Amino acid sequence: MESKGAVEAALFAASGGLRVRDIAELTGLSDSTVRSSLKELAAEYEERGSAIRILKIGPEYLMQLREEYARYSEKFSRMEISPALMKTLSTIAYNQPALQSDLFRARGSRAYDDVRELIEMDLVHGKPKGQTLELTTTRKFAEYFGIEGGRPEDVRRWIEENERK
Repeated sequence: MESKGAVEAALFAASGGLRVRDIAELTGLSDSTVRSSLKELAAEYEERGSAIRILKIGPEYLMQLREEYARYSEKFSRMEISPALMKTLSTIAYNQPALQSDLFRARGSRAYDDVRELIEMDLVHGKPKGQTLELTTTRKFAEYFGIEGGRPEDVRRWIEENERK
């Protein structure tokens, strides 16, 4: 086993930062070998102008995309949506166009934060309607979930079909 490759694989697979000790325990390498591999990897990425870099934050190391390349990855990466946010999103999707005031009555005060987050994620669009917002799903919503068409009736049908699975 190549130690540098093992350290690189550990950083790549990790969802957050890793300490040298963690990497050593998981790979069976010594702490000094892990440190050496981390330095070599960081230098190699830097030398070739890679979009990836090895970053040390406090005692932890992580693999991270350089900021100037982040815009290229956004189209390919999947967003993480919490179960509570997913419930709000599915309520909007199924009942669209849905009024935020109705959503508030159904989901409580968290609906306002959820709607703001879903709009920021470009999964939901809000159009002013009186004192509230009329909420609909976006093209990005349909693309994210692989729903052909993206019209409200397509979304509703897709939800109903997937509820049974």
